[in-house]
Amino acid sequence: MVTILILDDRTTNRDIFSRLAASLDRGARVEAFGDPQQALEWLRGNSVDLVVTDFRMPGMDGAEFTRRLRALGDNPAVADVPVIVITAYNDRAYRLRALEAGATDFLLSPVDHYEFMTRARNLLRMRWQQQVIQRRARSLEQELEDSARTREALLRDSRKALAQVIDTVPAMITAADRQGRCVFVNASQAAFSGSTPEALVGNEIERVFGAERGAASRERDRHVFETGAALAEQEEEAVGPSGEARVLVTTKSPLRDSAGQVVTVLTTSLDVTDRKMAERRLSHMAHHDALTGLPNRIFLSERLRHELARGRNSRHAFALLFLDLDRFKSVNDALGHHLGDQLLQEVARRLQQSVRPEDTVSRLGGDEFAILQAGISGPEDAAALAARIVESLSAPFACDGQVLSTSASLGITVSPRDGRDAAGLLRNADLAMYRAKAEGRNGWRFFAAAMDERAREAMRVERDLRLGLERDEFVLHYQPQISLRTHRIVGAEALLRWRRGGGALVSPGVFLPVAEETGLIGPINEWVLREACRQAAAWARAGRPLRIGVNLSPIQFRRQDVGQIVRRALAETGLDPALLELELTEGILMEQAVESAVMLQELRQLGVCVSVDDFGTGYSSLNYVKSFPVDRLKIDQSFVRGMVSDPNDAAIVRTIVALGHSLRLSVVAEGVETAEQLARLSQENCDEVQGYYFSPPIPAEALSRLLAEHDPAGAFIPAASPAEPYGVP
Repeated sequence: MVTILILDDRTTNRDIFSRLAASLDRGARVEAFGDPQQALEWLRGNSVDLVVTDFRMPGMDGAEFTRRLRALGDNPAVADVPVIVITAYNDRAYRLRALEAGATDFLLSPVDHYEFMTRARNLLRMRWQQQVIQRRARSLEQELEDSARTREALLRDSRKALAQVIDTVPAMITAADRQGRCVFVNASQAAFSGSTPEALVGNEIERVFGAERGAASRERDRHVFETGAALAEQEEEAVGPSGEARVLVTTKSPLRDSAGQVVTVLTTSLDVTDRKMAERRLSHMAHHDALTGLPNRIFLSERLRHELARGRNSRHAFALLFLDLDRFKSVNDALGHHLGDQLLQEVARRLQQSVRPEDTVSRLGGDEFAILQAGISGPEDAAALAARIVESLSAPFACDGQVLSTSASLGITVSPRDGRDAAGLLRNADLAMYRAKAEGRNGWRFFAAAMDERAREAMRVERDLRLGLERDEFVLHYQPQISLRTHRIVGAEALLRWRRGGGALVSPGVFLPVAEETGLIGPINEWVLREACRQAAAWARAGRPLRIGVNLSPIQFRRQDVGQIVRRALAETGLDPALLELELTEGILMEQAVESAVMLQELRQLGVCVSVDDFGTGYSSLNYVKSFPVDRLKIDQSFVRGMVSDPNDAAIVRTIVALGHSLRLSVVAEGVETAEQLARLSQENCDEVQGYYFSPPIPAEALSRLLAEHDPAGAFIPAASPAEPYGVP
């Protein structure tokens, strides 16, 4: 069973390293201490396989603890135990102090868990192999003492047996005497040296290891002879038999004679080159983007923390540029992800060509990139880099035989002005990038504090919207629609309002953009549809049947099963489908023309009416009006507002009315505010009108009173003179 000692004065760190240590080996025993003195006392009477200690502790630091551990003469079992020192100091002097005190290895805090596990396992493996060798050596020594054979025969036989045993160990093993001569070499070490054990034994150790490595090994052997203590493992480079560079992990242990004197030093080396290469590959994969080969978000965060640390100790400044490609989704959708990936690779190449060697270009994901511009003299340097990038990306891209074009929007933050931590700088650069997109794309914007406040307000609106759905804070107002033939109220458009936090009503322009961006528009629109149907059904049961218009958002139409939602609302409320009118814009219909036609046909089969809202502002194509099963066209209020004074607007209104009638569609004019507008619409034979001339959007109770006041049976409104409104309060 493996025993591991954890020493750290901080409870959190002890818990983390204890859990990591426990996972190193099944049945591992972990002893955790917060006090170095208590740990030393425990070690006097117990054996341990690995010690992990913090460097900075009150009363006794990690170097002093390691020194006292090595000096525990009354417990030889811990004298050569591997010791990992964890330190937050990157100064070479602290590492040397720890190593001189007898530390085996050290790790920088914060510790990468994977690196901790890998190094700890290697140390435990080396410890086990060292113990195996020592046990086998002691066993052979015991056999020498107990055997009845002659001393010379015993020595000859034991050396042969020891050589055979050691040759089975997957390590390179040598032993050298006080004069630096090689007295033993196993087969693995001989093969690594390009020779045989017989040819190497009796030669200077430099013949085995080479001049430079041999001299260093001789010096460390001298230390073992003088102190009688084993040396902790050390990573070193060596030249392999084919001349290639190899990485070895080497330990040195004293071998004693029957009198207890150190007569030789045992050197054990493991070739860890393949593991090191695998670690480097894994590290590269963990810190780089697979598609472009650029550093990823993790790598960028580490660089940001490094630059921020430099800035705290000097006047060092840097910029962070957050880049998002404009309309990249359309490339993927139209040409496929294969070409989209090629475009991203080409963008990455151009970005790298635009920066200096000391700058870092990283891909954060999707079509988002970030550039860390180090050592700037001021914001003008960041602006110059942004200009180069915009210019570079404006040139066409050749991808798989096709010519593609794109542009980029960039947001810029400058440290320390715009943030003092990595997350804040990234967030603020992201906000600035969205401002650049909102202001026309293909450009850059520096972060300003007002952007952060707008983002915070959007977050507050999102939070309150979610609460509003839970607390039933939304209400519907209804704007009457009047027939110009009968002068009766024949319908009403349901318009959403929000009583935010139970206070004043908030208009849709404030919260609908946030709802669409966050996906809350789906549940909100479902509530609108259900509530409008419920109210319309209530009016119908009261003897006042009224057609109710409900607007569908583009997101709802694209992402949700509108047919299922409408069927459920009609079933729950009992509303006659003929009294429900769904209003869609031209953009919704044309975005996915085939799918839209299928969906509209499904809605028509339910008996629901469909109207085209804001007609005249989009495609206004006779062909698509003919292709889609719609019942009504709604003339946009911008044309109604100008038809009295602008002949062009008047001509557009006349054309829409004629187009609708030619296709047997009803035509409704929105935004009627004056008697003159009403008169002109009557002359053009418009079917229905709505607007403030008759009534603003009003609560359901107010509309019920309006219906009752003008017609006890339910709907009549007396005709008004051209100089007077229709009398709707």
